[in-house]
Amino acid sequence: MLKDGFTEFKNREDSKLGFSEDLAVLAKPLKIGSHTAHNRIVYQPMEGCDGTSDGAPDDLTIRRYRRLAAGGMGILWFEATACMETGRANPRQLWITENNLDAFKRIVSEIKEICMKENGFSPVVIMQNTHSGRYSKPYGKPLPVIARNNTIFEKDSPIDPDRIVSDEELDKVSEALVENARLAELAGFDGVDVKCCHGYLQNEMFSCYNRPGRYGGSLENRSRLLRETVSGINAIKSRDFIVTTRFNIYDGFPYPEGFGVSKDGGLEPDYDEPGRVIAWLYELGVRLINITMGNPYVNPHVNRPYKNSAFEPPMSGVARLIEGCIEVSKEFKDIATVCSGFSYPEEYGANIAAYYVGRDDFAFAGFGRQIFAYPDLARDIIGGDGLSRNKCCITCGKCTEIMRAGGTPGCVVRDAGVYFPIYKKYVKNTL
Repeated sequence: MLKDGFTEFKNREDSKLGFSEDLAVLAKPLKIGSHTAHNRIVYQPMEGCDGTSDGAPDDLTIRRYRRLAAGGMGILWFEATACMETGRANPRQLWITENNLDAFKRIVSEIKEICMKENGFSPVVIMQNTHSGRYSKPYGKPLPVIARNNTIFEKDSPIDPDRIVSDEELDKVSEALVENARLAELAGFDGVDVKCCHGYLQNEMFSCYNRPGRYGGSLENRSRLLRETVSGINAIKSRDFIVTTRFNIYDGFPYPEGFGVSKDGGLEPDYDEPGRVIAWLYELGVRLINITMGNPYVNPHVNRPYKNSAFEPPMSGVARLIEGCIEVSKEFKDIATVCSGFSYPEEYGANIAAYYVGRDDFAFAGFGRQIFAYPDLARDIIGGDGLSRNKCCITCGKCTEIMRAGGTPGCVVRDAGVYFPIYKKYVKNTL
């Protein structure tokens, strides 16, 4: 049943979003190729920044995925895993290699075993395959790999051309992403996400309007790294292995600094180019895409609306995420799309998601920071009771504060026994 107070919440936030009292649609299975997602809940890739120095899962990583596995989601989108050491976002980012492959095999096996034991099915497990680009920080200090000068970042001090990543270096990144996918399949993952969002390298390529060479200018060139990486993975993977992408359809920066934005000025979305890219990915066999927006380092309200935002009413950001996903999904009914943005509405996120999934506007509802706070949320949704306010993420941002301070993020409020001491060490003591 819809909880008392939703109308008040909806009016207070000036939201025009739909909602449904019936959550049963979120329990419906869906085939993705030869795999079956047993419900429509996706646990989004949330980095714990808690791997070992050589890239393997460490104790906190294993603890987190054990808790998530018991939660009963249809798809577990495993966190960003670097394709090369110099592409790591921090010294503890996961990084799959031949040397630590067995550690990844163990964690994937455990995820599937725990979910089967607790929920009676195995989830689809997708590994996010990444290069952090201008946010690379593999040894604790920035070592950016930058695709173009961007006034949002460089302002009035453009970087020297010799510091911009060359076409030849990008070719090597593509090769590394393909190799990462090979290792991911050996580790037992059901698929791989060529990460193309949130300002990281693949995403930055799409705004290389003025870059010379094979990777700049036309949309064909700007999408080359993504398309050739997907093609390369297709050439070496097994038939059943899923290839997908978490894809920014809107950067939230004015043209020409951002992708998916009107060229007439301002910040109005323009989904023509993102739609063309999705059409190309469809031709390459992609049948699952995780839709997102924004850059958490610069305009975090775009991809993770939060309380007390100085930029816009948070529900406006939720609406943009949903409306954008609907817009790019409607032409591709054979592609299952994952929509984001359901953490901010707290206990009403599932009701909002159910309305749109029920209308077939998109296939899956993705929960991000909510899973730090509420790892068993899928069980509560599928069980019919809906989300409990007392277990929900309160969108306070403390998990992000820990990450920005160099610590290992988690929920300081709902998992305080583990993460409040970490918050105190990395953040509170610096205030």
